[in-house]
Amino acid sequence: MLSAAPPLRTALLVASVRPERLGSTVAAWAHERLDAHGGFEVDVVDLADVTLPAAHDGSGDTDAFRARLAAADAFVVVTPEYNHGYPGYLKIAIDSALAEWEGKPLAFVSYGGLAGGTRAVEQLRQVFAELQVVTVREAVAFPGVWDRFGPDGCLVDPARHEAAAKSMLDQLQWWGRTLRTARRADPAA
Repeated sequence: MLSAAPPLRTALLVASVRPERLGSTVAAWAHERLDAHGGFEVDVVDLADVTLPAAHDGSGDTDAFRARLAAADAFVVVTPEYNHGYPGYLKIAIDSALAEWEGKPLAFVSYGGLAGGTRAVEQLRQVFAELQVVTVREAVAFPGVWDRFGPDGCLVDPARHEAAAKSMLDQLQWWGRTLRTARRADPAA
């Protein structure tokens, strides 16, 4: 009998740092999906709680942030779309680490206006490709996000996004296990 694979240590990054953001609400939904799916051990990394410089000098929370990324087997980035792009502070966070991202999979949960954050995700796919991160094809997007979540923080029409979330997490889990095995077999790659 095969033993069950250990859970994937997954960093759930909340990308928006704006005080009036919906990022915490969307991230809570994503966290619930990760827990319900099974096989993930989640570390919520809220960038609003992290002080990062724009350089690799180790100041601020850079070392602790990089350690959390290094410990992760996979990533889920919850990002809004601001002005047809992703948040500037997310770029600082991405650039505050290098090797900690490499050889790991990443999934996106995006939100915003009509495009639901998909333009931000397309730009981020290019950035993460340069860091040798495998972005999974499936993603979850919340267009018109202000109407998607009720005042209690619950999704108004959950069935609409459940299939996309399951598909995305199935892909993240497969890539996460596959790449974790590959990194262990050849850490220098």
